[in-house]
Amino acid sequence: MAGFATITAYVPKQATMLSLGLVAEMFNNRVHLGVPRFDVVLCTDRPGPVTTDIGLSFTVDHGLEELDKGDLVLLLPGNTFRSPPSAAAVDAVRAAHESGAIIATHCVGSYHLAATGLLDGAQATTHWRFAADFAARFPAVTLRPEALYIDEGQVITGAGAAASIDLYLHLLRREHGVFVANTIARDMVVPPHRDGGQAQYIETPVLADNDDKRLTAVLDWAASNLHRPIPVDELAARALMSPRTFARRFKAATGATPHAWLLHRRLTRAEELLERTTLSIEEVAQRVGYASATVLRERFLKRRGVSPRAYRQVFGGPSANEDNVGTQY
Repeated sequence: MAGFATITAYVPKQATMLSLGLVAEMFNNRVHLGVPRFDVVLCTDRPGPVTTDIGLSFTVDHGLEELDKGDLVLLLPGNTFRSPPSAAAVDAVRAAHESGAIIATHCVGSYHLAATGLLDGAQATTHWRFAADFAARFPAVTLRPEALYIDEGQVITGAGAAASIDLYLHLLRREHGVFVANTIARDMVVPPHRDGGQAQYIETPVLADNDDKRLTAVLDWAASNLHRPIPVDELAARALMSPRTFARRFKAATGATPHAWLLHRRLTRAEELLERTTLSIEEVAQRVGYASATVLRERFLKRRGVSPRAYRQVFGGPSANEDNVGTQY
């Protein structure tokens, strides 16, 4: 099994309480649910009291030497983001990167990561409210403020505030497989994946209650019928809308087109079946609505960069059981 086990989170001055709480909750001990155990260590420039953005102080016992011990290094955001990080912190982050650690951050934590130079020539995101300022400060970084997260391999950035959930679930999917990510999402009562980007949270039209309920029912129905063709016209009819109105309302609600949403759900379901069952690749293809294993392989390669068989070899359990697979959207 691939993946990270040790997580070191760097806590800056005036670190946001939300980011601290989400790290604690996301990587909580859920071994009883079949999820790997994650060891989380907090560190800061100088061990001792650290004051958060809401004025609460707590003690961080570890210094920067811990950064080089994490498989995953998280640079948490704080209200002092406009001040450059210390030279020692920059050196420690670079050393962790050279040692092979994954470096991830979100919101204004992207400022500190950019200050290390590790984002030069790469794409990144941050909170949309600070996009113009970030772009001016770090012209060597290609900023994509509309994205929820940007995966550049060993360096990953996320958008503002709660987008850290999207970032962490993406990392869990990438490194540990869809079962682990979905299990944690289910336990936290959050969606395993949000389509679209930050743009949908800046100025988004609010759907009427009845429309919202109909769309939710359509999503539930579609997620339960992935084994069959699902024309957009049929979805629109179920939502009691014209196809054109349905497509517009669907994009406003999910951030994705119906076609893109269905593609994502079919492939996510395929990942679940590959991880948790012993069904043949041909049977998996049929279960998610593809005519053959060849079609599934083409779609899977485009999304994951590996074949379904290779994916199963990495993430499939030795005693896969179809009863463990639930439908999630």
